[in-house]
Amino acid sequence: MLDVRTVGPEGAAGASATVVVIDVFRAFTVSAYALAAGAVECVLVREVEEARRLAARTPGSLISAEVGGLPVHGIPISNSPTMVSALDLGGRVLIQRSSAGTQAVAAATGAVSVLAASLVVASATARRVREIAAPVTLVVSGRSDEGLHQEDLVCAALLEELIRWGTADPAPARAKIVSSARYRRLSTRETPGFPHSDLGLALEIDRFDFAMEVTRQDGLLRLGAVRAGA
Repeated sequence: MLDVRTVGPEGAAGASATVVVIDVFRAFTVSAYALAAGAVECVLVREVEEARRLAARTPGSLISAEVGGLPVHGIPISNSPTMVSALDLGGRVLIQRSSAGTQAVAAATGAVSVLAASLVVASATARRVREIAAPVTLVVSGRSDEGLHQEDLVCAALLEELIRWGTADPAPARAKIVSSARYRRLSTRETPGFPHSDLGLALEIDRFDFAMEVTRQDGLLRLGAVRAGA
């Protein structure tokens, strides 16, 4: 059932059937905390101006955005689960723009089903993939000058094990991320808009019992919570 593991928007663009886009630090960790906090949905967009236009016509919406991993002037909520988890999002819509995850989801135009994944929804995502029962492509979305983002690679490996066997020990995944050079760099607290607490929130493997599935409606990419068997 597991078809291939690929990278970035170009990998997502070439995928079909079921596509799982992974962004651990931090877009789809943000999505999960937002939905758990009562958000009706997360709407994923490619560009900041697109987010602003959509927010202007969507009552009660909020924007979470970054460009190049950094906060955007005039948008108080960065791509931070710490910021989002502190909000009352009951009945609201979170509009998300990120440099990796939302770009790859937007590129997955040939997919029948698209899911967004991070460690906090790993097992629930695997259960949903097994329920869909179609060939699945795992897309590692994060990459930079330092290469592919280790946390996304580790999440992909964990998902692969969960999809194949239904169970996996999460401890090695967490340990591998914490020992990575990227984690150590982010732990220095020198990245604007990236509070240290984001790391801990992103590594709470299986904190939530829902997967996150994209529906395309009215020209928008709407991300919502879904539980296997529902």
